[in-house]
Amino acid sequence: MIVAELKTLPPPKLEEAAALIHNLRTNGRAERLAALERSTGILTDAEGAELARVIEEGCEKIDARDW
Repeated sequence: MIVAELKTLPPPKLEEAAALIHNLRTNGRAERLAALERSTGILTDAEGAELARVIEEGCEKIDARDW
């Protein structure tokens, strides 16, 4: 639906739409990086080790019946 609408726009408006989309992608990436930076180092070494252990024990198993 959006693509069909874009096809009806004149070239100057397509350039404007492209710029808006580019900004959305760039801002989204910057926001994700900022969230990662805010969360860096929030776990103690012990908490990090416990999280790693839980992930290995609970998330590393493959159930062949689910494939």
